[in-house]
Amino acid sequence: MSNSSAGQSSKSKAGSSQPNETTSFKRKRGVFQKDLQHMVYGFGDDPNPLPETVALVEDIVVEYVTDLAHKAQDIGSKRGKLSVEDFLYLIRKDLPKLNRCTELLSMQEELKQARKAFEVDEEKLASIE
Repeated sequence: MSNSSAGQSSKSKAGSSQPNETTSFKRKRGVFQKDLQHMVYGFGDDPNPLPETVALVEDIVVEYVTDLAHKAQDIGSKRGKLSVEDFLYLIRKDLPKLNRCTELLSMQEELKQARKAFEVDEEKLASIE
């Protein structure tokens, strides 16, 4: 009987550390629900997945992104600032993620340049008229 009570107390101690972490930062649940439903469907699930499935995937994704951000912050704090390179450094061993990130970053740069060129063209047209 003492073993079961000792097991429960150790579980409550382990569980007590979890709420302290979550009470310091409360997030709204379901923020990514629609996006994750579409992603889950895109990966072959039902068009309307179970809410429990979506909630679980959301928890996993938020935990992963939060952990990645904290690790990047630790790396960036050595230099004094957080940068994109800190995130790229963390995912350097996962080539599909690294390639996708570099692709998205180059697309972002292209879009910035296109917007800038479009704004310059508009200014020229406005000055002509």
